[in-house]
Amino acid sequence: MAHLGDFDQQGTHRLIPTAYATESVLESLSLPANVISDLTELDAATNERKVAERGGNPAISPGELLYGVPEAHIVNAAFTHPGPHGGRFNDSRRGAWYAGIELETSIDEVAFHKRRFLKDARIAERLSFDYADFLADFSAQFHFLDDSEREQCLQPGPIPQCYGPSQPLANSLLYAGSSGIVYPSVRRSGGTCIACFRPALVFHPRRAKLYSITVASGDDKIESSELIR
Repeated sequence: MAHLGDFDQQGTHRLIPTAYATESVLESLSLPANVISDLTELDAATNERKVAERGGNPAISPGELLYGVPEAHIVNAAFTHPGPHGGRFNDSRRGAWYAGIELETSIDEVAFHKRRFLKDARIAERLSFDYADFLADFSAQFHFLDDSEREQCLQPGPIPQCYGPSQPLANSLLYAGSSGIVYPSVRRSGGTCIACFRPALVFHPRRAKLYSITVASGDDKIESSELIR
């Protein structure tokens, strides 16, 4: 069974597309104030994060989310936009804060999913994607997988079928009060990832540097990872 252990790590890395690294894309629109107001109302009614902050998501209560602290909307979004199939250690009802201890691990994890996106979309050319690196600190007890759980839960594919064993394990730990799971990266040998289940444990989230990652669907390697600033 997964066992509890201390996890103290400063400056873990979560790469977020720059398009989602602001409070709202509405901030950048040059439109009349009354139009922005109408669009803001529509956004509030359909945005999963804002719906959850008003108590509209039964899988995560408003009391668990962050308010009035820097980057609260970035942290809350990780837990309220789980995706249609969820992730390795979360289902489609509730998200988690995934991060790599090493920047290279986060880059490899993101690049894998971007290559998969290009392949599914039948896009053959190399494309570049810009990301903001969000750092966060952790100091709590997290669960660590045993050997059999690693074998079952860290299969590289196919997605989402390979999440079949890991999502039930994560849910059982989540509802038993777990902080989250620390586990070996599936996409980078020797790398380490964390899936944090609790918004309040994502301590001191802050923006670091911007990166451009260039990948192609038919290439298992990252074409380039370039520091923008």
